[in-house]
Amino acid sequence: MQGRQKSRKIEAMHTNLFALYAGPDQVMTVTSGIASIVGVLLIFWHKVVAAVSKTMNKLRGVPESTPAAHEETPPHGS
Repeated sequence: MQGRQKSRKIEAMHTNLFALYAGPDQVMTVTSGIASIVGVLLIFWHKVVAAVSKTMNKLRGVPESTPAAHEETPPHGS
């Protein structure tokens, strides 16, 4: 019977794994912040895209596009 008994050794829990735990209170705060940033970007999306494209064009050395001159045409029916 003595051969069947194993000595039970109690090991300490690895506490470094607790650093990886993200509870609902942390996750909801982070997702709320991300949603706020995305919402602001969506509201001003056209301005964000224009600023990014202007910056990229400057970095590439592409000259700024000039708006085409509109020809004045007489209104129809006159």
